[in-house]
Amino acid sequence: MPSLAVRSLSLLLRVARKRPMATLEEARRQITAPKRDPAPPAWFAERYGVGVRRVGGFDSFTVPPRGRETPERVVLYVHGGSYVHEISHWHWVFVARLADAGCLVEVPAYGLAPRHTHREALPFLEAVHRELPTDAGPLVFAGDSAGAGLALSYTQSLLGEEAGSGPPMPRRLVLISPWVDLTLSHPDIRELDRVDPWLSPVGLRESALAWAGGDDLADPRLSPVNGPMEGLPPTDLHIGTHDLLLPDVRRLRDRLVEAGVAVDLQEEKGAFHVYPLVPYPEGRAARDRIIAALREPRATDG
Repeated sequence: MPSLAVRSLSLLLRVARKRPMATLEEARRQITAPKRDPAPPAWFAERYGVGVRRVGGFDSFTVPPRGRETPERVVLYVHGGSYVHEISHWHWVFVARLADAGCLVEVPAYGLAPRHTHREALPFLEAVHRELPTDAGPLVFAGDSAGAGLALSYTQSLLGEEAGSGPPMPRRLVLISPWVDLTLSHPDIRELDRVDPWLSPVGLRESALAWAGGDDLADPRLSPVNGPMEGLPPTDLHIGTHDLLLPDVRRLRDRLVEAGVAVDLQEEKGAFHVYPLVPYPEGRAARDRIIAALREPRATDG
């Protein structure tokens, strides 16, 4: 059974967050609202000595591992926010946990819709990727929600690269509540809409259309569940059973298995969207599992 904290937060979210996003007017207002500065909050920058550089007109933040000179892993972390919202306080808290665990974390602040689209995001991620250190430990791509879908789509784009011609494939993918099908066409989504306290199909569809910039929402660059799977690295999936995106994450799991990719799907009963980012029992347990998995050697670590 979900913890009391998660049940209480679910109720609060339904009252305070979902209802406004369930209307077309409010969704469009939020999508077109001015964007905030993506820079980390002061407490984070002071504690972790964050570096920032411009890459192709966008900022990318480098968070060194705290308390050590040599990272255990290099993590490229792509934040969520339906492709229209900036990186949040809770994203930075999660990045802090990764840095505390010995990871060097790169956080690219990709351009958001409606001013920017997916057509700018993939080249930006490639440019950031090419500048990552290659001698600082195995490389992991991670992300949550829309960012997790973008991380997967970018990884798929590397599958067609000839050996030695492109940046290195990550050794692992860690995807938290990944948004992998922007069409939202799975028939089970309607039933999950009754219990998801966070996401609204109305708001998501408007965000998807803005991010697509006129392209087909089923295009694998936008909906990576439709993209190539064979050759992807071992993949960890984390999602709650009260998450609107659950049916498509299960479909992603099935496609990965069919392609022979090692995949671990963790479903948390009663948990909502991106629950590993929240400061509640289920979230803390999920973060501990993610950190433990990052420290666990894989055959692909070399």
